[in-house]
Amino acid sequence: MQLETYISDLLYRYECVTIPEFGSFLTQRASATIDDATNTFYPPKKTVSFNEQIQTNDGLLAHYIADVEKIPFEVATDKIAKRVHAIKSYLTQGETITFKNIGDMTFNKEGKILFEPIYQLNYLTDSFGLSQLVSPRVSREVYKTEVEAIEKVIPLTITPEKRRAKPYFKYAAVALIALTLGGLVSSKYYIDQIEQHNQIAQEEAYQQLDAKIEQATFNLNPLPAITLNVTKQSGNYHVIAGAFRVEENCDQIVSQLQAEGFNARKIGVNKYGLHEVVYGSYETAEEALKALRDIRKTHNEEAWLDVKDLDLVVE
Repeated sequence: MQLETYISDLLYRYECVTIPEFGSFLTQRASATIDDATNTFYPPKKTVSFNEQIQTNDGLLAHYIADVEKIPFEVATDKIAKRVHAIKSYLTQGETITFKNIGDMTFNKEGKILFEPIYQLNYLTDSFGLSQLVSPRVSREVYKTEVEAIEKVIPLTITPEKRRAKPYFKYAAVALIALTLGGLVSSKYYIDQIEQHNQIAQEEAYQQLDAKIEQATFNLNPLPAITLNVTKQSGNYHVIAGAFRVEENCDQIVSQLQAEGFNARKIGVNKYGLHEVVYGSYETAEEALKALRDIRKTHNEEAWLDVKDLDLVVE
């Protein structure tokens, strides 16, 4: 009787297979592993061990043999007992007993069974069809140099580098938009007042300018100098146009965007080591979100909003 064949069949489905009056084979799930020395990936598996202390007959092995060989349960139990007697006899004589696809057994000096598993079969059904994989070592520095060289040669387009999306970033973005919409509703009255005030001031400025032009038409004296106050662009809300590893690319993108009428400039290096270019910076989230919607609609669908506390310098 090929006892190890029946045991091997049961190890796929059960974590403990007991041989009455001899011991039990136990299985335990092990995660996938990587051998750093050989760059080899091993799939998940079941590790097999042997416990000589568990010898009570649970009927599992005998019932399985009886079903396969179409014999009574008592006859199957008797066959197992005879096989166990022969195995113990061989072990006592110092021989090594091999259970095919399971492992080898020997006696030590104290008369205890030593078990050495062999992994010719993977008893974890979830890993069926998976085998070990050898992967070449990845040299990241070489690829980084190649990317920088390619980026310098290929014509530039306004396409920011793709970043790996993280689910919690998306949830945070949804929360930010929800809070911003609430702020828009609550501040609508205040914004309307500001716009009305700006319109009145603009009309007064036009009236003063018309008076000066009319006076200059009939007076050859030099016109008074007009002083323009240029406000330094600032704000913690930035609409990002792109992020680039080579800083020279940023200068070209900034020039291109400024020629198209944007207040573009560089705002430094982010935590990924990439130089960021912005369409513009804004004091409030309302202004930034409005600008972002317009830019995505008319210029760059992949622009994104970033919130930073920076002391920006106009470039």
